Amino acid sequence: MRTMNSPRRSAEPPKADKAGVRRHNLSLVLRTVHDAGETTRAAVAAHVGLTRPAVSSLVEQLMELGLLVESGKTFSGHAGRPGTVLKPASTGPAGLGVELNVDYVSVCVADLTGTDRVRRTVRLDNRALAPVEVLRRAAAVAAEVLAEAAAEDLWPTGVRLALPGLVAGGTVQQAPNLGWNRVDADTLFTRALAAARPAGAPALPVASDNEANVAALAELWFGGLGGIRTFVHVTGEIGVGGAIVLDGELLRGAHGFAGEIGHLTVVPDGPRCRCGSSGCLERYAGQAALLRAAGAPGVDALVRRAEDGEERTLAALHQAGRMLGVAVSGAVNLLDPQAVVLGGIFPRLAAWLVPAAEAELGLRVVSGLWTPARGRLRAASSTADAARGAAALVLHDILADPLTYGA
Repeated sequence: MRTMNSPRRSAEPPKADKAGVRRHNLSLVLRTVHDAGETTRAAVAAHVGLTRPAVSSLVEQLMELGLLVESGKTFSGHAGRPGTVLKPASTGPAGLGVELNVDYVSVCVADLTGTDRVRRTVRLDNRALAPVEVLRRAAAVAAEVLAEAAAEDLWPTGVRLALPGLVAGGTVQQAPNLGWNRVDADTLFTRALAAARPAGAPALPVASDNEANVAALAELWFGGLGGIRTFVHVTGEIGVGGAIVLDGELLRGAHGFAGEIGHLTVVPDGPRCRCGSSGCLERYAGQAALLRAAGAPGVDALVRRAEDGEERTLAALHQAGRMLGVAVSGAVNLLDPQAVVLGGIFPRLAAWLVPAAEAELGLRVVSGLWTPARGRLRAASSTADAARGAAALVLHDILADPLTYGA
């Protein structure tokens, strides 16, 4: 009988370690195929440094879990027999993203490739309602989207909420434009979704994040940034949200509240903001402020009047662009990003906002790199928004631990 100190016994990893290593390798293989879009077992083995038999075993398990499929194509770019091409499954486990904003709810289901498969956006004024009612309405829309997804054989494994405020640990600490303070959004939405779905439907884990953070991640993952990995994302909605991405990672700050550029003071003695401060960027460049300054009933009317050269509208947009430039120049001086990405309503208004903003950047950025001739303000991609980014966060959980989330 071998003792506990025998060399053979000590050389064998404990079973828990073996299981942990396999779990890690499943994630490694799945992420490799996901990032490649399409690839072969041999290419995966070369990329991750595992043997072909080991990769084949892992691939078979991932296929059983409904996470990988064979495309039917073959590829002969390596020595030996042509390999069958693998790709992420377009059915089965998926992500559900719910963006809840001041005047709308947008819900989408994305499959494992990141493709937005089912989408519904409903215009709802959420400002005058109690949080429980707002989340109930959002859950009702989400339940309808889940039913549509099921018809396409898509089964979300979790939900991410994208919310307009300071969010930490599932609680909205403050959402000034909704009038929310210390709202346990995760719990309220979980209950509302359970009530809206058919009896016996499996419960889905719910987590929440700031909508600007999630929109920035969507831009990073799905936008047209090319090699840009360090940027500031500024989102124009009823208010103004912001997020910071440094070398491909979201900067959250010590308490998860980094990026609140909408509440940077641009005029110290300016108008009072709902956040409690005065002269915030949001009071000049947010949708509500812009429409009020221009006397326009909505964004469509604002764009039409700007195109027609209406003087009041152009003055309001010029002022908003200037204040945007003042705030962004501070962020640029502090962070030295490669670009500033404008999302929300700002891309529609870029023709009038950007010239004034870039003029301020040229005056205020100490490096001299940000001038109107070398402007680095760019519009967010139309395919990247907070709902899709929220759904993608669920997909990242699947990629990180396939055994937990596979079929």
